[in-house]
Amino acid sequence: MTGLRSSQLAGAAGVNPQTLRYYERRGLLATPDRSLGGHRLYPPEAVTVLRVIKAAQRLGFTLDEVAGLLDAGQHRHGHRPAPGLHARAEAKLAEVEAKIADLQVIAATLRAAVDAGCDDLVTCAGSSCCPIPFAALASGSPDCGA
Repeated sequence: MTGLRSSQLAGAAGVNPQTLRYYERRGLLATPDRSLGGHRLYPPEAVTVLRVIKAAQRLGFTLDEVAGLLDAGQHRHGHRPAPGLHARAEAKLAEVEAKIADLQVIAATLRAAVDAGCDDLVTCAGSSCCPIPFAALASGSPDCGA
């Protein structure tokens, strides 16, 4: 039998060998064949699968979402992948853009606190016009005319 042993695959894909077993348990990586000596033997394409998983994670996809993407990409009856990547990428993009908008608000608020010279959190929180909207953040309503 030929194939890549766990350490070879892990090294080629830049992951920890324990990651392979975890991905197998999660169903992201197919259970490999075994050598006569009991060593796992992965097919060469497993390197690509692992690289795809890690790239998708870097793009913000969870492992559950990655599993769905992998399932959608599996060749089915007509050797055509099922639709899924485009719609899922659009949804992830919308999620990322919403997070960016939230982070921009946070950055602007922190910039205002720095510019105002806020130095004491408790004192600042007690001020009615503190640039950090403590009351609004707690209640969801605007404060200081913001």
